[in-house]
Amino acid sequence: MAALWAILGLLAAVVSLYYQWDAPNPLAFLGSFNGDNLSIVFRGIVALSTAVTILMSIRYVEQSGTSLAEFIAIMLSATVGGMFLSGANELVTIFVALETLSISSYLMTGYMKRDPRSNEAALKYLLIGASSSAIFLYGVSLLYGLSGGQTHLMAIAARIGDATGLQSLALAIALVFAIAGIAFKISAVPFHQWTPDVYEGSPTPVVAFLSVGSKAAGFALAIRLLVTAFAAVSEQWQFIFTALAILSLVLGNVVALAQTSMKRMLAYSSIGQAGFVTIGLVAGTEAGYSSMVFYLLVYLFMNLGAFASVILFSLRTGTDQISEYSGLYQKDPLLTLVLSICLLSLGGIPPLAGFFGKIYLFWAGWQAGLYGLVLLGLVASVVSIYYYIRVVKMMVVKEPHEMSEAVKNYPEVRWNLPGMRPLQVGMIVTLIATSLAGIFSNPLFALATDSVSSTPILQSAAASAQVSQALSR
Repeated sequence: MAALWAILGLLAAVVSLYYQWDAPNPLAFLGSFNGDNLSIVFRGIVALSTAVTILMSIRYVEQSGTSLAEFIAIMLSATVGGMFLSGANELVTIFVALETLSISSYLMTGYMKRDPRSNEAALKYLLIGASSSAIFLYGVSLLYGLSGGQTHLMAIAARIGDATGLQSLALAIALVFAIAGIAFKISAVPFHQWTPDVYEGSPTPVVAFLSVGSKAAGFALAIRLLVTAFAAVSEQWQFIFTALAILSLVLGNVVALAQTSMKRMLAYSSIGQAGFVTIGLVAGTEAGYSSMVFYLLVYLFMNLGAFASVILFSLRTGTDQISEYSGLYQKDPLLTLVLSICLLSLGGIPPLAGFFGKIYLFWAGWQAGLYGLVLLGLVASVVSIYYYIRVVKMMVVKEPHEMSEAVKNYPEVRWNLPGMRPLQVGMIVTLIATSLAGIFSNPLFALATDSVSSTPILQSAAASAQVSQALSR
């Protein structure tokens, strides 16, 4: 019952966000929160990711013998933190929202108290996360000092727009420290060390939320903080994020090739996906920001669908090893279909949603003159297709006599089991959403473009980027 009410509340929140579109006065909480269209889209992504994750969690948490209501309460706390972070317009609000999201994530990671792997993952996540939060806090405290005690982002931008000498050095240090905190949240290399171990040891529904909801909130923070407060050093932060994108694309996709665990493979895939999204951020144009929003919208469903399939398979077999998926099509065609569609979409196979997401990102990067980064993204995309198709081949191509032991002992598929229904509903919802997102990519991209074009600070930043590109040519 708690899960049902939580899902209904989240869906009601998404509906209410729809009616806030183009609100005449988006500022709230004394100007510390901006409810503009960009914030609405990111809050919608966070809320939808939580709703689908709760569907995936019911059977998983009940089977572990822990309290589902407590788990949902913690997840809703993380959701509140992510939604506030998506529209935070002031330094104190940013840090409080970031810590609300982070602390709730630590608790969810270690929620399976009897599982030593979950405890180890939570400890690693806590230690590395606390360090990144401290670094980020030091960076924003420097920003506070440089602006003469201002905490609102627009006021900070106005005060430090003409920084010189020692002020420029301090601003550069603040920039590096702030980017370190953001890069940790989006799992960008070299701040990705926590990702593989935490993804492997944490409860799988938690991993699904971290890979979508938490990552989306991190990118929302990156856009709002960097474009507004660090507008004076836009070339510097774009250079840093170019390096982060290159490292994430190379390491994430190359190391994923060698993984034998589905969860670890999806962990490195998540690192690579962060590299793709960062291309739009580095472009700094209206098309770049729009392609970021669009890609995160479609990434929401295709990634959650993959994790829902992994959860169902692990509940039925007790393993997440890739080799154990051999011949799965013979025993569970629906699970095979959902996982195949989601993985192929993540790889960017046309005409699925992921293909259009990557096309928009690459086109925005090419228009911005990021030729090398786009070409690297294309190569990385081809590499990712290989390790995604490897799993699909394992499930579909293997003959009955080549089935793994896990699939041979796979229990009879019964779709009327009460405990499995929510998970199966989540799988079907993500399958339909991923398929429709590819067919109706234009309306979704129009939504993403509208959210960017109606945000004044992004418009001015995009105009400045276009002028800089024209001068450089």
